[in-house]
Amino acid sequence: MEFKLLLAGILLYGIANVLRYIKNANKVLSSNKFFIWVHEWIETGWSAVIIAAIIMYFLLQAFKIPSGSMRMTLLEGDHLFVNKFIYGLHIPFTDGKRILPIRHVQRGDIIVFRAPIKALVGEERVKKIEKDFIKRCVALGGDKVEVVNKKLFINDKLVEESYLNFEDMNFYQAPKVFQTQKEYQTAWENGDFADMALDVVRDNFGPVVVPAGCYFAMGDNRDRSFDSRFWGPLPENRIKGKPLFLYWPAKRWRLIK
Repeated sequence: MEFKLLLAGILLYGIANVLRYIKNANKVLSSNKFFIWVHEWIETGWSAVIIAAIIMYFLLQAFKIPSGSMRMTLLEGDHLFVNKFIYGLHIPFTDGKRILPIRHVQRGDIIVFRAPIKALVGEERVKKIEKDFIKRCVALGGDKVEVVNKKLFINDKLVEESYLNFEDMNFYQAPKVFQTQKEYQTAWENGDFADMALDVVRDNFGPVVVPAGCYFAMGDNRDRSFDSRFWGPLPENRIKGKPLFLYWPAKRWRLIK
């Protein structure tokens, strides 16, 4: 989206320069009120579009909650502004590299990120469609992650998660699919669980170790979230930012912690 806006701004800039040349070369058009209005509108428009593209690329992004995976923290249709510079300014034309971070991603942060390929479904994978997801970071690189009967353990310690929502009080008992822990870890890192049945990992998962430079993301609505349990670790370069505040619906306006 940001790149398209930037291209639109460059196009408008080129048109503005052409119109300026025509205006200076043609005395009749230089005094035509409609021509002058169009020229002034485009002169203003190209700079506004480029500024908007820069803001969206480096500073803020509007985001709409697409699903119920974060209920009840965030609801379907909620509109947010995402802080894109808190984890560092994105360097243009790089694969998600950043500079000057205010702070790094922490356990418990709600994050917006570009979905990994394995998090896409059907034709989305084939077409490599770009989609943004929103989840909560529950573990960092090097952390051991395990889910036992819906309860999350990080480094063998139970995590108290007051924000959780469960819609299915039944427990799936994970079938034994892999013979060794190494096979399990490799399959998870490859995102193989994304194509398996829910009962393999939803309520009982792991243990796995999050690779360096990656995170483990989960939805607050655990039973209805397609997350790192299924599609694997989230690489750092896919993270876009942290939600700043919810601005619509107006009655739900609030800062997001």
